[in-house]
Amino acid sequence: MKEKIDIDTWIRKDHFNFFSTFGEPFFGVTVDLDSTATYKEAKEKAVSFFLLYLHKSLAAANAIEPFSYRIIDGEVWKYDCVNAAATINRPNGTFGFGYLDFYADFNEFKLSANQEIEKVQATTGLIPSASGENVIHYSALPWLNFTSLSHARNFAFQDSCPKISFGKVRDENGKKIMPVSIHVNHALMDGYHVAQFVDAYQELLNQK
Repeated sequence: MKEKIDIDTWIRKDHFNFFSTFGEPFFGVTVDLDSTATYKEAKEKAVSFFLLYLHKSLAAANAIEPFSYRIIDGEVWKYDCVNAAATINRPNGTFGFGYLDFYADFNEFKLSANQEIEKVQATTGLIPSASGENVIHYSALPWLNFTSLSHARNFAFQDSCPKISFGKVRDENGKKIMPVSIHVNHALMDGYHVAQFVDAYQELLNQK
């Protein structure tokens, strides 16, 4: 389900009209987040650390309204729920695209996600997911402790989906620190909203 936003009465009307004309309207930041509690939770429950921190990221994104905004044919729509379009790594070093539905209950999310992961890993192609617009583009680079990140972009394609990437977890002063890159369309949100997401995500990462 989605709801159309009246741009003429929208508080971000001027911001939208300004940034939507840019050839590259996305901006990005990279932050270090403390994943210690979530890492321990994954070990204690014998569940995938990746799926656990991904689920918490989706929960945070669904709690921050601008992350549900999308631009479709020049109009702004707000979705009731956003899901994950994620890169799924294979043992042979390739990856495929998978579509992971968000469920508030982690066990339900895990069951559905594992089915999608198994499907992608059993194939060899990219498998572009027929995911629609209500997704966040996710990728994980568990081999790299990056401090910044850029994305391959087809500028002819009018993309407005946020892009979140996770890096290599490192040990630092007894904590598990994970770099997280967040790229968003400036016509739909600002640094303030990204900071809201980061704060919400860190709070969830702190919970077990």
